[in-house]
Amino acid sequence: MQVNIKRIDSSLPLPEYQTEGAVAFDMYSRIEAKIPPGKTALLPTNLIIETPPGYMLMLAARSSLAKKRGLKLANGVGIIDQDYCGDTDEIYIHMHNFSETLVKISPGDRLVQGMFVPIEKATWKEQTRMNKESRGGFGTTGDQT
Repeated sequence: MQVNIKRIDSSLPLPEYQTEGAVAFDMYSRIEAKIPPGKTALLPTNLIIETPPGYMLMLAARSSLAKKRGLKLANGVGIIDQDYCGDTDEIYIHMHNFSETLVKISPGDRLVQGMFVPIEKATWKEQTRMNKESRGGFGTTGDQT
Protein backbone atom coordinates (compact mmCIF):
# COMPACT_ATOMS: atom_id res chain seq x y z
CA MET A 1 0.00 0.00 0.00
CA GLN A 2 1.42 3.36 -0.98
CA VAL A 3 0.38 6.24 1.29
CA ASN A 4 0.81 9.97 0.75
CA ILE A 5 2.67 11.63 3.62
CA LYS A 6 4.03 15.10 4.38
CA ARG A 7 6.63 15.96 7.02
CA ILE A 8 6.57 19.40 8.63
CA ASP A 9 10.29 19.15 9.48
CA SER A 10 12.11 17.11 6.84
CA SER A 11 15.12 16.60 9.13
CA LEU A 12 13.05 14.15 11.21
CA PRO A 13 12.59 10.63 9.81
CA LEU A 14 9.60 9.15 8.07
CA PRO A 15 7.68 6.61 10.17
CA GLU A 16 9.36 3.20 10.25
CA TYR A 17 8.39 -0.40 10.73
CA GLN A 18 11.14 -1.57 13.10
CA THR A 19 11.11 -5.24 12.02
CA GLU A 20 9.92 -7.14 8.97
CA GLY A 21 7.09 -8.66 11.01
CA ALA A 22 5.95 -5.38 12.60
CA VAL A 23 2.29 -4.53 11.95
CA ALA A 24 2.61 -0.92 13.12
CA PHE A 25 5.08 1.88 12.39
CA ASP A 26 6.64 4.14 15.00
CA MET A 27 5.73 7.81 15.19
CA TYR A 28 7.71 10.58 16.84
CA SER A 29 7.45 13.88 18.63
CA ARG A 30 8.42 16.86 16.50
CA ILE A 31 9.21 19.07 19.48
CA GLU A 32 11.00 19.09 22.78
CA ALA A 33 8.59 19.00 25.69
CA LYS A 34 8.50 18.54 29.44
CA ILE A 35 5.45 16.84 30.91
CA PRO A 36 5.06 17.32 34.68
CA PRO A 37 3.71 14.49 36.86
CA GLY A 38 -0.03 14.07 36.49
CA LYS A 39 -0.23 16.42 33.49
CA THR A 40 -0.92 15.98 29.79
CA ALA A 41 0.69 17.47 26.72
CA LEU A 42 -0.32 17.66 23.09
CA LEU A 43 2.67 16.72 20.96
CA PRO A 44 2.91 17.19 17.19
CA THR A 45 4.09 14.11 15.26
CA ASN A 46 5.54 16.03 12.34
CA LEU A 47 3.26 14.09 9.99
CA ILE A 48 0.28 14.66 7.77
CA ILE A 49 -0.89 11.28 6.47
CA GLU A 50 -3.51 10.68 3.79
CA THR A 51 -5.20 7.54 5.08
CA PRO A 52 -6.30 5.38 2.13
CA PRO A 53 -10.03 4.90 1.43
CA GLY A 54 -11.46 1.94 3.33
CA TYR A 55 -8.97 2.32 6.21
CA MET A 56 -8.53 4.28 9.39
CA LEU A 57 -5.20 5.21 10.93
CA MET A 58 -5.15 4.02 14.53
CA LEU A 59 -2.54 5.26 17.01
CA ALA A 60 -1.62 3.18 20.05
CA ALA A 61 1.06 3.56 22.69
CA ARG A 62 4.32 1.76 22.04
CA SER A 63 4.52 -1.26 24.31
CA SER A 64 7.42 0.21 26.31
CA LEU A 65 5.92 3.68 26.76
CA ALA A 66 4.39 3.12 30.20
CA LYS A 67 7.23 1.07 31.65
CA LYS A 68 10.15 3.13 30.37
CA ARG A 69 8.67 6.66 30.26
CA GLY A 70 5.69 6.70 32.65
CA LEU A 71 3.47 7.91 29.81
CA LYS A 72 0.24 6.76 28.23
CA LEU A 73 -2.03 8.05 25.52
CA ALA A 74 -4.47 10.32 27.34
CA ASN A 75 -7.35 9.17 25.15
CA GLY A 76 -6.42 5.46 25.11
CA VAL A 77 -6.11 5.19 21.33
CA GLY A 78 -6.11 7.73 18.56
CA ILE A 79 -8.34 7.42 15.52
CA ILE A 80 -7.31 9.45 12.49
CA ASP A 81 -10.11 9.91 9.96
CA GLN A 82 -9.59 9.53 6.22
CA ASP A 83 -10.41 13.19 5.61
CA TYR A 84 -7.93 14.56 8.17
CA CYS A 85 -5.17 15.12 5.65
CA GLY A 86 -5.24 18.75 4.57
CA ASP A 87 -1.99 20.63 4.09
CA THR A 88 -1.94 21.78 7.75
CA ASP A 89 -3.63 18.73 9.38
CA GLU A 90 -0.62 17.57 11.39
CA ILE A 91 -1.35 14.57 13.60
CA TYR A 92 -0.96 15.24 17.32
CA ILE A 93 -0.69 12.80 20.20
CA HIS A 94 -2.10 13.54 23.63
CA MET A 95 0.35 12.16 26.20
CA HIS A 96 -0.39 11.82 29.93
CA ASN A 97 2.39 11.52 32.51
CA PHE A 98 1.12 9.17 35.23
CA SER A 99 4.52 8.95 36.91
CA GLU A 100 5.79 10.98 39.85
CA THR A 101 8.65 12.54 37.88
CA LEU A 102 9.00 15.07 35.08
CA VAL A 103 9.21 13.37 31.68
CA LYS A 104 11.37 15.03 29.03
CA ILE A 105 10.59 14.49 25.35
CA SER A 106 13.09 15.20 22.59
CA PRO A 107 12.38 15.67 18.90
CA GLY A 108 12.43 12.24 17.24
CA ASP A 109 11.48 10.32 20.40
CA ARG A 110 9.32 7.36 19.37
CA LEU A 111 6.12 7.50 21.42
CA VAL A 112 3.28 5.84 19.54
CA GLN A 113 2.72 3.35 16.79
CA GLY A 114 0.37 3.76 13.89
CA MET A 115 -1.44 1.09 11.93
CA PHE A 116 -3.85 1.12 9.04
CA VAL A 117 -6.98 -0.82 9.93
CA PRO A 118 -9.67 -1.77 7.40
CA ILE A 119 -13.07 -0.31 8.23
CA GLU A 120 -16.64 -0.70 7.13
CA LYS A 121 -19.35 1.83 7.74
CA ALA A 122 -22.59 0.52 9.20
CA THR A 123 -26.09 1.18 8.05
CA TRP A 124 -28.64 0.94 10.83
CA LYS A 125 -31.67 -1.32 10.86
CA GLU A 126 -33.66 -0.25 13.88
CA GLN A 127 -35.55 -2.91 15.82
CA THR A 128 -38.25 -2.62 18.47
CA ARG A 129 -37.03 -5.85 20.09
CA MET A 130 -33.83 -7.84 19.88
CA ASN A 131 -34.38 -11.54 19.31
CA LYS A 132 -31.55 -12.70 21.57
CA GLU A 133 -31.51 -13.58 25.24
CA SER A 134 -29.86 -10.93 27.43
CA ARG A 135 -26.54 -12.09 28.86
CA GLY A 136 -26.24 -9.57 31.68
CA GLY A 137 -24.57 -6.26 32.36
CA PHE A 138 -21.07 -4.94 32.63
CA GLY A 139 -18.59 -7.48 33.97
CA THR A 140 -21.02 -10.42 34.12
CA THR A 141 -18.75 -12.98 32.45
CA GLY A 142 -15.97 -13.17 35.02
CA ASP A 143 -14.80 -12.76 38.59
CA GLN A 144 -15.00 -9.12 39.68
CA THR A 145 -12.37 -9.26 42.44
